[in-house]
Amino acid sequence: MHTPHNRAPQHRALRAVTAVAGVSLALSACGSTAEGEESATSKGDQGNRLAVSYAGGIAVLDGESLKVVDEFETEEFVRLNPVGDGRNLAVTTSKGFQVLDTREPELTDLVFPADTGGHVVHHGDHTVLFADGSGETTIFETDALQKAEGKAPETTTWKAPEAHHGVSIVLEDGTLLTTVGTEEIRSGAIALAPEGDGFEQVAANDACPGIHGEGTAAGEAVVFGCEDGALLYRDGAFEKLQAPDAYGRMGNAYVSETSPIVVGDYSNDPDAEGYLLDTVTLIDTEKSTLKPVALPEGVEYTFRDVARGPEDLAYILATDGSIHVLDPATGKVTDEFPVVKPWEGPADWQDPHPAIKVSGDTAYVTEPAANTVHAVDLTSGEVTASVELDEQPNEIAVS
Repeated sequence: MHTPHNRAPQHRALRAVTAVAGVSLALSACGSTAEGEESATSKGDQGNRLAVSYAGGIAVLDGESLKVVDEFETEEFVRLNPVGDGRNLAVTTSKGFQVLDTREPELTDLVFPADTGGHVVHHGDHTVLFADGSGETTIFETDALQKAEGKAPETTTWKAPEAHHGVSIVLEDGTLLTTVGTEEIRSGAIALAPEGDGFEQVAANDACPGIHGEGTAAGEAVVFGCEDGALLYRDGAFEKLQAPDAYGRMGNAYVSETSPIVVGDYSNDPDAEGYLLDTVTLIDTEKSTLKPVALPEGVEYTFRDVARGPEDLAYILATDGSIHVLDPATGKVTDEFPVVKPWEGPADWQDPHPAIKVSGDTAYVTEPAANTVHAVDLTSGEVTASVELDEQPNEIAVS
């Protein structure tokens, strides 16, 4: 583990480049290496479309009946990322971020080129793409993608000093928050304010070893995960929230923009094998507190298995096959809904294993062992629809 240390921010001008994203038609057999995390912002389940990836393809499903609307051939492994406009997804491929229109539906020829595409974040009016292989952040107005009618919208880019597995987000006032690191070490984040045709650094913190993922809570409080806690950005300044364990890693934040409490994954064992976790961390962004909470015995999950939903509650799809309802305000599990058969953790994070996504009052759950996708009413726990696919589902996204 890297030892964190503090250093005074360096104020310097950082130029941005405004450009039109390129278009690429070719695809090759390679996948992204980014991990995934949830965004809790939802637009309700009326008229939803789902995208489900499988080896070499993507199926688009109707959100109510779960009927397969169309299918598209892709690379062997791709990531599915909501753009945030209620229609389009950014499909991470070896060429970058390819736009999937779930309404037509169509896997379009529009690609935002990226060297090893990583995290996609939508917040406020902007969608932000991060390329791990180059350290480049690409920003565009979310609604502009639809208005462009298949063409590339205007983009603004900013390139980190060194490439790393990172993430960026643009706040409503235009502030760009972005991670800092190298291929070997990730150390923290900086805040960049718009200045002329570029950005000016206004805040920094390098006390977040292994920084990964982000989530935005109420009041635009942004949380990044660290190997020893979390990094909070609020009201123009960073604050480190220390974990109670020497190694206390949070890598994914599950948020609701109407709740000040962030639910994060949590591990206090740097030598743990596999991807199953049995503890979550609760971060109160108003009180600046971080508290790990052990889940009931036998309740384990991976990064794909937590989502926020009705009443800002957290919904954890566990290896016992049930969705466990967690109240972030108390840290207590208040209910559980059996959905799928018990399952084991994956040998590798890309391997198909159950996942959950929430939109409105509906949770969409994959059951790879049965090639099935389920819709669950979170107000009653009832499975309202199920569909068996021809292929084994892997990732899932809702538009």
